[in-house]
Amino acid sequence: MTNLAILPILIPFLAGILLAFTHNRILLTRRLALVFAVIHVAAMGFLLIQVLTEGSIVLETGDWMAPYGIILVLDPLSVLLVSTTSIILLAAVWYAPASVSREQESFYFYSFIFLLVTGVSGAFVTGDLFNLFVFFEVLLMASYALITHGGQKVQLRESIKYVLINLFSSMLFVTAISYIYAVLGTVNMAQLAERAAAAEQPGIITTVAILLFFVFATKGAAFPLYYWLPRSYIVPNPVVSALFGALLTKVGVYSLIRTFTLIFHQQPEIMDQLFIWVGNLTMLFGVIGALASRNIKLIVAYNIIPAIGFMLVGIGIFNHDGLSGSIYYLLQDMIVKAALFLLAGIIAALAGTSDINKMGGMIRSHPLLGWLFFLAGLVLAGVPPFSGFIGKLLLVRGAFEKGETVTVIIMLLTSLLILLSIVRAFIRVFWGEGETGKEQKRKYLRGILPAGFLMLFTVFLGIGAEAVLPTVQHIADYLLNPQAYMELVLKEGR
Repeated sequence: MTNLAILPILIPFLAGILLAFTHNRILLTRRLALVFAVIHVAAMGFLLIQVLTEGSIVLETGDWMAPYGIILVLDPLSVLLVSTTSIILLAAVWYAPASVSREQESFYFYSFIFLLVTGVSGAFVTGDLFNLFVFFEVLLMASYALITHGGQKVQLRESIKYVLINLFSSMLFVTAISYIYAVLGTVNMAQLAERAAAAEQPGIITTVAILLFFVFATKGAAFPLYYWLPRSYIVPNPVVSALFGALLTKVGVYSLIRTFTLIFHQQPEIMDQLFIWVGNLTMLFGVIGALASRNIKLIVAYNIIPAIGFMLVGIGIFNHDGLSGSIYYLLQDMIVKAALFLLAGIIAALAGTSDINKMGGMIRSHPLLGWLFFLAGLVLAGVPPFSGFIGKLLLVRGAFEKGETVTVIIMLLTSLLILLSIVRAFIRVFWGEGETGKEQKRKYLRGILPAGFLMLFTVFLGIGAEAVLPTVQHIADYLLNPQAYMELVLKEGR
């Protein structure tokens, strides 16, 4: 049974390799990619049920017991995230033929997508800091290929910025790992937590923690390190934008949640305030960028940033409601951002432009597209009873409990401004008069169905919150008790 923990990595990795051999046979490659994506969803669904009902799964590869070997940990948090990733992967593979040219598809497009998901899933399930770095590099290498896929001049320009900032943060990541290994003598997360708690050098541990915060905040696009994200995320194909927006920044947020709840919580008076104020500034600057933009894709991309701010605030609040809110917000934001990028891609393709000032009247010819975009906007803004509201309500309760009144005001203000940015885009694009262009009906339907598929999940997270919330609250309690993770991973090695 423990060998099942390799499945989140193994399935997309094998798919990526196999699809590289069929890349010139487009129809076969599309069908195989869809089959692998469905298998991945089914396997992750099985693992989700298994972990939630039978308990976490720990795989010690090569029979090397923790903390010596490579450890994969499928606990409730990681299995929930790899399951959500599999749903987004399925929607992306389903949508791809509607927006990717056959020439681009033949250039290993699906292989790179599956390798990207391999890196993302590996980052979610790894149990040690060095392999977290390795899986970061796997997903970044695939993302370097995908961001330049198409070969347009603007893609190459934005990719340079994207590559340089990620190389720099990767260099700092390795430095931080070297430093912490020199101080604590291990990179296994459970043993790091144990030794960090017993260390007599809290100053050095805090210095390493701040360095890792900088690394993960850069990858997560927190203030003031978000400037590279918006334009880098809108230049590739909408499928790639959806995967980037839904997954890449969330790996950074996950890494912050995992390391700062497990290892680096010895000096909360410093780190909690750092999370809260960086979160506050991330929310405000991100939503200002969304309001200032007239590009439909850029509006969606800028709205990634305030969402990161909400999640950071929840980590900084560090109580039951705060962490529950961050996790709930993380889950729903992964799905709704993917849906919004797919919808924005359809809108731009139908209008022939991304400028909302040059669009109008699209609701008459494409009512389903219009109402799905409006619904996604309500979810994003946190309007009740949608899923964004559940996460924000938990965060507000947690902030009040901690006495962070200013943060509550910033969260409420940011939510209103997010709603304003989306409603303004909806009115400009779908209301009034305007030419909508001649659509290609078949391609349009191929695109709208995967986006609608994702919206079903985000609506369920809202109206079905009673079914999901107990699991999320259980994860928050689990994160507040690092001893549970240490006993899970290290018990056989003692």
